[in-house]
Amino acid sequence: MPVSNWTREQCLIAFSLYWRLPFGRFHANNPEIIKYAALIQRTPSALAMKLSNIASLDPAILMTGRSGLKAASKMDKALWQEMQQDWPTFVLAMAQAEARFTGFQSEQNQQTEEDKITTKLSEVQQRVGQSFFRNAVLSAYDYRCCITGLANPRLLVASHIVPWRSDEQNRLNPSNGLALSALHDKAFDLGLITISEDYRVIVSTKYKPTTDPFFDETILRFDGKPILLPEKFLPAPEFLTFHREQIFEKLV
Repeated sequence: MPVSNWTREQCLIAFSLYWRLPFGRFHANNPEIIKYAALIQRTPSALAMKLSNIASLDPAILMTGRSGLKAASKMDKALWQEMQQDWPTFVLAMAQAEARFTGFQSEQNQQTEEDKITTKLSEVQQRVGQSFFRNAVLSAYDYRCCITGLANPRLLVASHIVPWRSDEQNRLNPSNGLALSALHDKAFDLGLITISEDYRVIVSTKYKPTTDPFFDETILRFDGKPILLPEKFLPAPEFLTFHREQIFEKLV
């Protein structure tokens, strides 16, 4: 019996999984892959292969020397381009596809018609987008702080490189994110630290030297150290340049 082509919505489910699973978990025995394969009426092996095919389109994967599989379809390539051109719309499309397959009644779908009229689409998109961004960024770093290696997800933040308010188009782009501990997220947000072109931590000279042993131990000792690079979504150079030039605290 011939195998039917993947539909757009099935592919959207695969893309959704691609963003939230670490590369090393793209296998048919992964419980989450088994669950979603059943929902979209594909075998776990087929879904795992689809994720590896998507990986072949990801520059960050290719830079590590891995290639994924090499059978990405025209649909996969088209969706990848669609995603790169409009992250907010693509993220919402993935969430809608998942809702249709799971039968999940989202908060906005449970509202009355009168409530729906007063609910702003932007608010819905923001909730969906924030959840997507966190999952995509943290999974890319295998749920570890890229500066310290801290591996407790409850203490990690998906930190924006270019702030949320500054670039609407790239708010949800995982290459605009770093996995940081809550402390280092705050230091990065305030410009006490930044990341160099070669992905090393830079501590502002405003805070060197210090007389604060805690600061020395938790922040300053990482000065010049390389960050842990992600499996996917390598931080985009242009976003890091923005942070160094617009946010990082320099001596004037």
